[in-house]
Parts: sequence; C-alpha cells; structure tokens
Amino acid sequence: MSSVGLSRRAFLSSAAAFAGLSAAPAWAQAGRLVVGTWGGDYAKLVSRHIGDGVAKANGLDIVYDEAAEPPRQTKMLAERQLPRGSTDVQALINVLNGGLVDQNALEKLDLAQLPNAAKLLPFLKDDIAQYIMPQVYSGLVILYNPKLVPAAPTSLADLWKPGFREKLGFIDIQYMFNLFAASLASTGKAYDLEAGKRALLDLKGKGVRVVPTNEAMAQALKAGDVGVTVMWKARAVQWQNAGIPVETVAPAEGVMLYVQGFGIPRNARNKPGAYKMLDAALSKQAQEAFAVDFGYNPTVSDAVVAPDLRARIGFSDEETKRLINPDPVFFKNNNTTFKDWWDRDFKG
Repeated sequence: MSSVGLSRRAFLSSAAAFAGLSAAPAWAQAGRLVVGTWGGDYAKLVSRHIGDGVAKANGLDIVYDEAAEPPRQTKMLAERQLPRGSTDVQALINVLNGGLVDQNALEKLDLAQLPNAAKLLPFLKDDIAQYIMPQVYSGLVILYNPKLVPAAPTSLADLWKPGFREKLGFIDIQYMFNLFAASLASTGKAYDLEAGKRALLDLKGKGVRVVPTNEAMAQALKAGDVGVTVMWKARAVQWQNAGIPVETVAPAEGVMLYVQGFGIPRNARNKPGAYKMLDAALSKQAQEAFAVDFGYNPTVSDAVVAPDLRARIGFSDEETKRLINPDPVFFKNNNTTFKDWWDRDFKG
C-alpha cells in the first residue's frame, strides 16, 4: 500500500478521534436532554404536550432520537456498561422490556422524584412500572365492519365461526398478540399458547388473511378485504377518525393491555432532567391532551376525558375487570420461539 494511502488513513483516523473528543462535552451539557422515541405523530405529540413545557420550565435543550424500539433497545444494551449512555429518556412498550430490566439497562425509578406517579391507576402498578412509568394505555379488542360480518361479535371465539373466519385478518407484526387472542378464544387463558397454535392452524385454508403492518390492515379494512381483526382500541379510534368503517368490542374472554411509557437508562447523563420529563408526562394536562390527540387512555386518576371520547377510547368498569396485563418475562422468554413458529407453521 502506498505511503499516500497510509497518510490519508492516518489523517482520517485522527480526524475521527478529534471529532469524537470534541463531541463529548456537547452530550455532557447539563441543559441537554436526549429522548429516544418513535418518530412520526407520536414524536410530535411528545414534543408539543410534554417536551416543550419541560424545556421552557427547566431551561433544557431537548433532542429527539427517533427510531423504532428494537434498534433503540439494542443500542441501550450495547451501551449499558459505559459510564454514560447517549440517551436520557426512552419511550418504551412495557411488555417488550423484560430484557432491559434483567440486564440492568434501566434505572429503577425513584418515586420521590415523580410526584404525579402517586396518581397512577392501580392496575398499572405492576413490577415493570418500577422501571417504565406508564404514560398511556389501550387494550386488544375486536374490530369489525358491521356490513361484512353476520352480527356483532361478542367474543374472540366468535371469530373462528363461519361468517367471521372468512373475513378474518391478522397483522403479521402483532404475531404474539394474535397468539394470545387465539389462546383466549380456545381456552379462555391468555398463556395456553399450545392451544392457541392449534386454533390458528385450524384457520389455515379457510380464508384468513395476514397483512404485514398496522397500516396495511387499515387499507385492507377500508377496501373490505378484511372484515374483522384484533387490534388495539386506540388504533381503531384513529382509523375511525380516518373514515374506516369499524366498530369495536371488548372480548368476553379478556382484554390484553397495551401500556406505553418512559424509562430512564441506568447510565443516563441527565437524570434530573429525565425525571422532570417523566413527571410532566403524567401531568393532568399532558394526559388529557394525549387522550384527545392520540386516542389512548390516561394512566392517572385526575385526568378528565369527555364522556363521548371516553366511550370511544376507554373501557367500562366491567370491561376494566377483564383487563389482562401481559407478563414481560413470559414475552421475553417465548418471543423468538413463537415468531419462528408463526413464520414457519402458520404463514408457511
């Protein structure tokens, strides 16, 4: 290799090292808060209803690191042995994060720094809430087009009956929750997944469709290619707002909870600012705004939602008794196995 090549490589290496050293103080600024989150509308709502107020009140410069959750988790795990990580707050789904807790990547939350946490609804105070503060919640319900199915379904078991199963569709990326739904339909138990597998295999060749994403399901429902599915009630509200003709039913067998919240990486650089962000997310004003703009339920007791909106996004007292909080450890231990089964045996 020529001496010119070596010189150029040495120059580039030196430049990269210098850039890294120069960048370090910027990340360490006390006034900077880096928030890892999904992009799109959610990031905009976090900025509008939470971040802007926190920044103004506390003199913070908030930077949003937007990406899907799996790569953000991978990054957190890769950084967990470092003295300081690259983010201060992470938006996370509770059921997906048993691994982050087990591997000591998340801060155990100090509730003394979260006054608004005292208002959390009782059924959201599970073990994972010690690490991921619940921000919003919804539940897995039946979505159906009244014009395409013989009657309003009342249970997940109905979806396996003639007249429903021919118009039934599943979302590929929701494979684990499809298995939970099939398990509930066949035995009334969320975690009898061997029974759920058998129930799903019974549908093969009987008209059931699998679409890749939530957005693809919206198009299939709009076009009439799918007449009934299972999905988060909040998503149904968003689709209704977009003119897609679906109604919802909380299944008799139970409603799997979906909880989304914020955690603090154990090695966050700006933990005081992170706690300010989490507490603001639980404020009455932010919670009410997210209910209106995002279609998810507040997680605190003092948030007030108009009765007509509550009827669309929420659950009655009787339905609330049927909420099932998924076990993050079960999900962590079985996710890969059931994804392989879903791809190979059900879709294959």
